[in-house]
Amino acid sequence: MAEKRNIFLVGPMGAGKSTIGRHIADTLHLEFYDSDQEIERRTGADISWVFDLEGEEGFRVREEAVISDLTELQGIVLATGGGSVLSKETRNKLSARGIVVYLETPIEKQVARTQRDKRRPLLQTDEPAREVLERLADEREPLYREVADFVVRTDEQSAKVVANQIIEKLDF
Repeated sequence: MAEKRNIFLVGPMGAGKSTIGRHIADTLHLEFYDSDQEIERRTGADISWVFDLEGEEGFRVREEAVISDLTELQGIVLATGGGSVLSKETRNKLSARGIVVYLETPIEKQVARTQRDKRRPLLQTDEPAREVLERLADEREPLYREVADFVVRTDEQSAKVVANQIIEKLDF
């Protein structure tokens, strides 16, 4: 049997990484992981609590360790957190250990998809969500492109259609 390959999804919050990742994993019969859910599983607390207690810096340390562990597995689909690419070490591990797909999504779609979600600590501020998302995009978008093997837009099709497009490009 051929070596199992990994698929790593990067992109901003609201891009559909978890939903699309699950479709890809189901279709290809691979294990699916979400780095945020894995952090919650390991800490026994939700992401907001980790942010409140340890700040973003503490969260990023945990995220880097979780992604390092998960990328050592074979035959997985991993939905990473939107800020995971801030770590050069994480970007290097993603690039070296699998195929990285950047799910590109316009700010308008991010705002619509995240507006009711209270589980996103970076959006729980007095600053309007659009401004936060634009600031994060300015900082992170070049890093998503740097690490990506290819880019897929997620704004016009369903998650299932996007997942199928990715599978076709991967030629698994």
